[in-house]
Amino acid sequence: MKTTHAVTVFGRELSLRSSAPAAKVQAVEEFVNDRLQTIGGALSSGDAQLVLTLALLNTAEELLELRMNRELDATLDSRLQELIKKLETS
Repeated sequence: MKTTHAVTVFGRELSLRSSAPAAKVQAVEEFVNDRLQTIGGALSSGDAQLVLTLALLNTAEELLELRMNRELDATLDSRLQELIKKLETS
């Protein structure tokens, strides 16, 4: 069941519906605000659109890297399982 949550991101109050528990929604809100503050603090310009775009690109890069690592882990795990089976049958 989806619940309405009030969150504030980059100083803007938003109302959103989510099936996630309130604690998870709050954790996401904190993550996003921390990321925006970190990137915004590193820029000399206060351009909100630039901060949002850079934060989105940065987060997407991290997500893609995590996905690649997960795929690599799965491949390595599969290979290890094959080697274990070979050792057990030897």
